[in-house]
Amino acid sequence: MKILSIQSAVAYGHVGNSAAVFPLQRIGVEVLPVYTVNFSNHTGYGAWRGPLIDPNDVREVITGIEERGVFGEIDAVLSGYQGGEGIGDVIIDAVARVKAANPDAVYACDPVMGNAKSGCFVAPAIPILLREKVVPAADIITPNQFELGFLTDTEPDTLQSTLTSVDLAMAMGPRTVLVTSVERPDREEGTIEMLVADPTGAWIVQTPRLPMKANGSGDVTAALFTAHYVATGDAKTALERTASSVFDLLAATLESGARELQLVEAQEFYANPRMQFTARQVR
Repeated sequence: MKILSIQSAVAYGHVGNSAAVFPLQRIGVEVLPVYTVNFSNHTGYGAWRGPLIDPNDVREVITGIEERGVFGEIDAVLSGYQGGEGIGDVIIDAVARVKAANPDAVYACDPVMGNAKSGCFVAPAIPILLREKVVPAADIITPNQFELGFLTDTEPDTLQSTLTSVDLAMAMGPRTVLVTSVERPDREEGTIEMLVADPTGAWIVQTPRLPMKANGSGDVTAALFTAHYVATGDAKTALERTASSVFDLLAATLESGARELQLVEAQEFYANPRMQFTARQVR
């Protein structure tokens, strides 16, 4: 499998492509990473150095890859955090060119905007760009519950309202929606869930909620789910594998006491997920 991954990059720590590439490689995926920013560290530290990469430069890198004649071999395009306004058009154009070369290729968009606790942490124009242009071009989207609500102008909280919001998101264009953090008021205490829906049904998986915040975990989740889903065509299996790997990555990070994901140390959990969680069909 080959994935063209158009995301941010950091030298220190693991977010964007710096979170997504290695887990994908560890499960046997050939990744073509294209960077949209090249920062010293993620912005959660409050200070960082390095450039936003000009959209024209990103486009040039993608064109150079195209000139190597490999677009026909790409199975999926993956995008995450979009640093500037112009990058959305570049990604959509890249997706169109990849699909022209390989009509079976899919586009997986992680519509990174923010979360319920911190609100939006991207430039004001980005959420509108995602909702109006990028998400409608996607086959798979992986929002958290907060992002799902923004995309659909709803407030999902219960299982039913979340499913309703998912249906509205699918009506925008994507065939598959993975909600990466579902916090229902009636869920078991100390747990958190992920939900996936595609034309064949919907499934939810519950894991213990770990007492931590881990930048980059959503990027790992989107990457692994995309790869497993493309490989198997089975939303339930992809959800279970992803939940297993990401939970063990987070548990290893919590145990280490480190602020950054222990991405390399947890590598066996990607290659050989323990499959300790079973997804329940909810539709």
